[in-house]
Amino acid sequence: MAELSTVARPYAEALFSAARSKGAADAWLPSIEAIAEAISHPQVASIAADPRLSDAQIFDLLTAVVRQTLPLELAAFLKLVIENDRVATLLEVASQFRRLKNDADGTADCLIETAFALSDAQLKELVALLARKFPRRLKPQLRIEPRLIGGVRVTVGDRVLDGSVLARLDAMRVQLTT
Repeated sequence: MAELSTVARPYAEALFSAARSKGAADAWLPSIEAIAEAISHPQVASIAADPRLSDAQIFDLLTAVVRQTLPLELAAFLKLVIENDRVATLLEVASQFRRLKNDADGTADCLIETAFALSDAQLKELVALLARKFPRRLKPQLRIEPRLIGGVRVTVGDRVLDGSVLARLDAMRVQLTT
């Protein structure tokens, strides 16, 4: 079986191309991510995988869980994915769509994890420092992660900068045990 990302790529590229030609990539992204979020729930995924359900029933299930009216093109895309029995790829399609959109916009998602909340000034200062390291305009998302104990862990794409106390303790543990 092909890798999920390989199967999802042509769907994501086609969807992004259609969204871009309509100037709707920004508008479609929340809907695409809502569909992916819906299918990521194990109960929804198992119901959607039930062979006794028709394609129309699976479509109705997903649109009911999403609770929003999909643009016609996006609804047609979802029907195509269901007909081709590729519902399992939707989470990866959404991820690749976001990556394609970010590439086109010259931006990058930036997950900033800290043990404690940062003030707006601290967040601005950190993003300014990170902007020197990364060539794209960063879109920061802050997450409080108490298990880090202190410091910051930053994820941009597949790069992780971990300056947390937890990472330092782990490094010390490795040094002391080897």
